[in-house]
Amino acid sequence: MSAPVTPLAEQLTASLGHAIAASYPDQTGADPLIRPSDHADLQANAALALAKKVGASPREVASAVVGNIGDDLLIGKVEISGPGFINLTLSDTALWAQVEARLADDRLGVPATELGRRTVVDYSAPNIAKEMHVGHLRSTIIGDALVRVLEFLGSQVIRQNHLGDWGTQFGMLITYIDEHPDEPWRHADLESGASDDATSPVSALDELYKKARAAFDGDPEFADRARQRVVALQAGDEDTLVVWKDIVAESEYAFDAVYARLGVQISSADSAGESTYNAVLASVVQELVDAGVAVESDGALVVLSEEITGRDDQPAALIIRKSDGGYGYGSTDMATIRHRIKDLQADRILYVVGAPQAMHFKQVFEAARRVGWLTEAVEAVHVPFGSVLGPDGKMFKTRAGGTVRLAELLDQAVEAAAAVVREGAEARGEVVDEAALSQIAEQAGIGAVKYADLSGNRVKDYVFDPERMVAFTGNTGVYLQYAHTRMASILRKAIDRGLSVPGRVPAAVEVALEPAERALTLQLDAFGEVLADVLDSYEPHKLATYLYETARAFTDFYEACPVLAADGSVRDRRLALVDLTRRTVAQALELLGIAAPDRM
Repeated sequence: MSAPVTPLAEQLTASLGHAIAASYPDQTGADPLIRPSDHADLQANAALALAKKVGASPREVASAVVGNIGDDLLIGKVEISGPGFINLTLSDTALWAQVEARLADDRLGVPATELGRRTVVDYSAPNIAKEMHVGHLRSTIIGDALVRVLEFLGSQVIRQNHLGDWGTQFGMLITYIDEHPDEPWRHADLESGASDDATSPVSALDELYKKARAAFDGDPEFADRARQRVVALQAGDEDTLVVWKDIVAESEYAFDAVYARLGVQISSADSAGESTYNAVLASVVQELVDAGVAVESDGALVVLSEEITGRDDQPAALIIRKSDGGYGYGSTDMATIRHRIKDLQADRILYVVGAPQAMHFKQVFEAARRVGWLTEAVEAVHVPFGSVLGPDGKMFKTRAGGTVRLAELLDQAVEAAAAVVREGAEARGEVVDEAALSQIAEQAGIGAVKYADLSGNRVKDYVFDPERMVAFTGNTGVYLQYAHTRMASILRKAIDRGLSVPGRVPAAVEVALEPAERALTLQLDAFGEVLADVLDSYEPHKLATYLYETARAFTDFYEACPVLAADGSVRDRRLALVDLTRRTVAQALELLGIAAPDRM
């Protein structure tokens, strides 16, 4: 593996920074403000910002800076335009050097800037014995993308799936299961034909819970037995715990099947449910009391915020022990953050949880700071997101008004993708290979769901519309996957013709680069900067936008610059550009958790 590649914009920042310092020594360190330009490769806008500071017009400042650039092999041409913009055209030699340097590196020249940093990411978090639904989709997909970017940049990532696996509802469910032993819910029984319905364990458990709830509400004696079972569970009764553990294991079995289908990098091995912290809740509360952070209020123990005011103009209260002595999610979340800081030794903790929980996490972080757990050495961030809406722009619900199962939603997308792929194949007069179609539809459908989620600003709601998601045109995951297949096809055809795909082209710039080649090179050169920006803001949509813009730049290049029809070094450099683009697009798709097929 070779050394990381310094982006051209960063190289220009250093070069123009030296020119500014030479022109105005008291402005050493000033940002040259390198930006994209419609009139050149890049543009430096610092003259406008420096003019007032140095007492000269922007054009005078620009002229002075340009005069001190000197013989820079990076820059081919410099022009001053408008009030003082410095338009910079890079040399072909410098541009091609970036292509070859990135081709030579298995990381495409992107530095591992997060080495030595440990990050805990809390995401997905379904409830045990409940179907994963559309509400879990965003946390799972956004969290997975952030995990992938973090790991690619070198961070040690600890995944935490904070499952809802504890509470009074389990008393009802366990009681019902014990009293109805003939109703199957374990996957072995369901898969062996003990049930007529080919359902998952969590679907079966969800149905059993609904029956248990109905019995609880309609049968006082059942309700009493269920309450007693809750007490037994909390007291650690062995027989009760055996059933509870089975319920957790069967739910995780079903969740893992969904995770595998989604292609996300989380599994039951990463589970750290609410029950994980039962044994330490009392000590956590005592530590908050001893530090004077928790106080009594109406018989409960609470942390009164010094930063947030509630609707009654009183300090917002985080309940850490209820008036009946029980613990809630406030207690658990305080135990969780203490564990992640003290035991997991996190440098950064990301909570990928819906936007409605923003105030809760502000209170948790504040309490953790006041008790001394959360210091300046640790970054704790709530990464919020909006809701998934139906095509009508309203909250995504079933026709009956219920919550949409995640598996059903994925099925819709895959079916829509299969229809589009089949239609395209038939329009081209191709015989449809059903096995290949099934695989492509799965990749395209799942990729479409993920890209639709990740391509928009995560804090905004988005519309789940399978037909729009799987379109081959526009800003969709399928369009990007198809772009990748086009690149792979060009490279296959080159190899079939006996051509090699070069990593180096010594005579690459003997013929000047075309504008579309230059634009594509600059786009590829920005990959590492985009990933840094994604991590700085925890916004995967910036990578999705970059990916779409890269595909567009490739389309412009492909239409303007014949590859296989070219000759000699021009053909070789274009093949090299196709290869670098394919690798960059494949890597970007992988970081978003989307398959990069070679054929569609």
